[in-house]
Amino acid sequence: MQPNGSSPASTQIVANGSSPAIIEHKAYARIGLLGNPSDVYYGRTISLNIENFWASVRLQPSADLLIVPHPNHDLVKFDSVSQLVNRLETEGYYGGVRLLMATCKVFTNYCKEQGIHLHNNNFSLSYDTNIPRQTGLSGSSAIVCATFSCLLDFYKVRDKIAVEIRPQLILNAEKELGIVAGLQDRVAQVYGGLLYMDFNKESMDKNGYGNYTQLDTSLLPPLYLIYAENPSDSGKVHSAVRQRWLDGDMFIISSMEKVANLALEGKKALLEKDYSKLAILMNQNFDLRRQMFGDAALGALNIEMVEVARRVGAASKFTGSGGAVVAFCPDGPSQVELLNDACKKAGLSIVPVKVVPSLLSEVDIRAQSSIHHPST
Repeated sequence: MQPNGSSPASTQIVANGSSPAIIEHKAYARIGLLGNPSDVYYGRTISLNIENFWASVRLQPSADLLIVPHPNHDLVKFDSVSQLVNRLETEGYYGGVRLLMATCKVFTNYCKEQGIHLHNNNFSLSYDTNIPRQTGLSGSSAIVCATFSCLLDFYKVRDKIAVEIRPQLILNAEKELGIVAGLQDRVAQVYGGLLYMDFNKESMDKNGYGNYTQLDTSLLPPLYLIYAENPSDSGKVHSAVRQRWLDGDMFIISSMEKVANLALEGKKALLEKDYSKLAILMNQNFDLRRQMFGDAALGALNIEMVEVARRVGAASKFTGSGGAVVAFCPDGPSQVELLNDACKKAGLSIVPVKVVPSLLSEVDIRAQSSIHHPST
């Protein structure tokens, strides 16, 4: 346990003699195991954080408030116009600086609205990330989540902002930048570990958040992450389905309810360690998504990643909205070997999933219960 009561997996606070402390936080890539994308449709999901990929943010007290550009992700110096154009075509216009700035704005405004006092000391913020771009592994929200954690500790208000509220604030920072998404990723990254989430309408309307249950990570069987080096943009997948759902399209509404129920069944399967059932549910999740969104929206490469796993008998589905796939080999090591070979031949990367434990500190847990349940 760190001196401030935070999880060693999530934060590192370094004291430099008599100098003010440097605060560092990590937030991890997220895999949607079951139920996605029903989180934005009052559904249910099961997600897990993985140690394989993360974003880290470093906050250092300073005379001026400084947002430090990343030397690679916020590149502004080029050898030529051709390099600049190639960079924009492959990486896009946006780095992480905008995410750090938006988080500072949302955090400060929320504290002001809630009457939470913030001191006037300044800081510099910098970040790094190894989460592959556009893989549906929640790379942007990881940067925001890590930044938010740094601000909580710098201003010493971790006990004043409830855990349940933080995912919505993280999402609000992304909404500032036009990023369209649901709560699932941010909930998973705030809580850590393996999480069952119920976003039922009653709870969402009343509280602004769902009901979240942390599950023992040892309930999971070995999982594998498959991803492409140049995936399609995962941000374009939701659009048509979202509008059809809002318009009352019964096929979309009933299909999304089925997707949400997969998470409920999946929770039971995990608790009973019924992994053959888990495999069936994972495959059903992708099949329902495919029926709703259609192949054109999902993209040929994304579909091929799923099919590569299925051709060797592995269960597979998107980790998010596309760009990466989570696979499970119910037949064990020999099937894993086949899956590795198939991915290699298809030019896809594959890594065994390493699950992050719960990231909630003692302070977080106390805030979680005391802020919303003061009588307990």
